[in-house]
Amino acid sequence: MSLQTVLVIDDERDIRELLTITLGRMDLQVDAVGTVAEARRALAERNYDLCFTDMRLPDGNGQEVIELIAETCPDTPVAMITAYGNVDAAVNALKAGAFDFVSKPVDIQMLRGLVRTALRLAEEKRNGGAASKSGDSGDRLIGDSAAMQQVRATIAKLARNQAPVYIAGESGVGKELVARLIHEQGPRASGPFVPVNCGAIPTELMESEFFGHRKGSFTGAGADKEGLFQTAQGGTLFLDEVAELPLHMQVKLLRAIQEKAVRAIGGRDEIPVDVRILSATHKNLGQLVEQGLFRQDLFYRINVIELRVPPLRERRGDVPQLAAFILKTLAGKSGEAVGQLLPAARQALEAYDFPGNVRELENILERAMAMCDGASIDAGDLMLPQRQARQRPPPPRPARTAAWTTTSAISNAPRSSRRWRNRATTRPPPPGNSASRSAHCATS
Repeated sequence: MSLQTVLVIDDERDIRELLTITLGRMDLQVDAVGTVAEARRALAERNYDLCFTDMRLPDGNGQEVIELIAETCPDTPVAMITAYGNVDAAVNALKAGAFDFVSKPVDIQMLRGLVRTALRLAEEKRNGGAASKSGDSGDRLIGDSAAMQQVRATIAKLARNQAPVYIAGESGVGKELVARLIHEQGPRASGPFVPVNCGAIPTELMESEFFGHRKGSFTGAGADKEGLFQTAQGGTLFLDEVAELPLHMQVKLLRAIQEKAVRAIGGRDEIPVDVRILSATHKNLGQLVEQGLFRQDLFYRINVIELRVPPLRERRGDVPQLAAFILKTLAGKSGEAVGQLLPAARQALEAYDFPGNVRELENILERAMAMCDGASIDAGDLMLPQRQARQRPPPPRPARTAAWTTTSAISNAPRSSRRWRNRATTRPPPPGNSASRSAHCATS
């Protein structure tokens, strides 16, 4: 059996030697070069199972290498070597198609974990494993609309690398299912998938839950405890409702994601972690950043690639197929006959907006199964919420002149008010007629 091959591209001799020795001890054959031109010649001569490239090279940059490999050898995973703290370069590399990145100085333990994951991905691609997994996803991600076909295609692409993915969508659209499919179709499928609802963890316990703690580090810490990052080692950590994280926890999460290491409460040393981060929320993270409620640096770190899951009202054609799947699942749980939607019920569902999306559809059908006679579900059994008719706002009144306003206001006012206004605006004539007034003026 031939050894798996790795290409290392770095202009620093020490880095090339370190990677050559480390990878050689993992029974890998390593070719090391120092320029983009040498890398082009090496890639033209043979196919590699994995490639490491530095960002800055004497005759170019690592971005050129990533693009070249994406065109000529799309099944070869590429890892970017970046300077310490250069997060922007790492993010750009992941967006360009890099599998993952390694920060200098290189952590040997983290490097070995990355290599194992990348080689497993390359082997699955050669064996067609990713394609078979992609086909299996159709059994759980229901719908044949153009929007859902696009979501499936995007999931297959995102599963191939380790870039953080932000899953956007309204509540109830199935963001966690999408995250699970990304995990299951990728090279980390054999590792754990750890979902966590960030809004369900008390603020005072967040650091302990995420990073763990040591015995005696605080009152009640009777034993060492691993955090969620350690639990997800070698797999995927899914941060649901990430917008609910308080600002002080966002800072610590940013460091853990950026440095790929965590420090338990009461611990002295940082623990390297090999975890892929997926996150989701039903809120508008960009708007929260503008309002100062979510850190901009963390937003760009978790939002390397955004995947939007469409709401159910944007794919009404999938409602019958979804309903049939849900009814079959409910029948399997209850042991009863599979419910059948009558034409009137099907039309009512297709016309409904589903503000709660798929989760609301499940609730409606479960209630309908309890209320219907037999296995036939009519429109009345759905008991859909009645949508209130929108009241049209009154038309704007035209501009009024001062004279019209006074007259109109007086004519429309109550009778008592009109009397007061009449007394206030109309001065009574002096006693006597006009003749007497003239005479009085003449005598005076």
